[in-house]
Amino acid sequence: MSTQTAETTAKASPVRHYSSLGSRVFDTLNVILLGGLALITVLPLFYVLAGSFATEGEISARPFFLWPENFVTSTYAFVFANDTLLRAMLTTIVVTAVGTVLQVTLTFTMAYPLAKRYLPGRTLMLNLVIFTLVFGGGIVPTYLVVRDLGLLDSYWALILPLAINPFYLIIVKSFFQELPQALEEAARIDGCNEIGVFFKIVLPLSKPIIATFSLFYAVAIWNDYMSPLLYINDNQKWTLQVLVRQLTSPDAANAIGSLDSVAFFPAEGLKFAVVVIATLPILCFYPFLQKHFSKGVLIGSVKE
Repeated sequence: MSTQTAETTAKASPVRHYSSLGSRVFDTLNVILLGGLALITVLPLFYVLAGSFATEGEISARPFFLWPENFVTSTYAFVFANDTLLRAMLTTIVVTAVGTVLQVTLTFTMAYPLAKRYLPGRTLMLNLVIFTLVFGGGIVPTYLVVRDLGLLDSYWALILPLAINPFYLIIVKSFFQELPQALEEAARIDGCNEIGVFFKIVLPLSKPIIATFSLFYAVAIWNDYMSPLLYINDNQKWTLQVLVRQLTSPDAANAIGSLDSVAFFPAEGLKFAVVVIATLPILCFYPFLQKHFSKGVLIGSVKE
């Protein structure tokens, strides 16, 4: 009884926080180091945001600033009045939405059967998936496959070649294997088939991992620059990332079409504004997924 009482007391006792000189110095150095790293990361973002609301003259005259002297919105008015920029934004949004749904669907529907040890040919399929992690075809073979499938200048070329990430697939498979088998067995006893078990039992329990990998896939598609650069030759189908690259080049004016009827062209401010627009959607979506994302990133960690 005394041993049990001692163990209970030890578990109930609060964690001691040591306040020695060494620990205070260590904490202070940690705060300074991490604060400096955070500042280095955040300052360029604030500079780009401030530059998007500054005048052309101020951007040229001041090498660095965090608040514009003259706060203007003419650059954003130009962005949302230009058909090329609006088309690129709409294209990126549609491709990201469709691609994320398709890629998450394919990843989860492939990972679920691979999580079943009794599946015939499971070992062979897993070995093939792992093989793709080690050996890749490269840019040229992938381009030839996309070309021979007739996907050049098609939005599907931005989605299908990377439809399933093998690393994500293995993580999702491991997550499915950790789910309680008793729940699936109870559902089968109640008359559910495998499809019913997947949609009614497995997916509702997988909300954190669905949110996590939806965010991963969406960010990857949204930021993808190489795929549209390789597979899209029609500038009417440019995504936002390709347009950002074109606008940061010396011939930025030619990247958005004819400027004969344009009286105001914010060459420098436009670069900042487009970068802000290309970054803002992901920053806006993350807070809504943060709760599930925090749970999802712990998949595979040691649990008590």
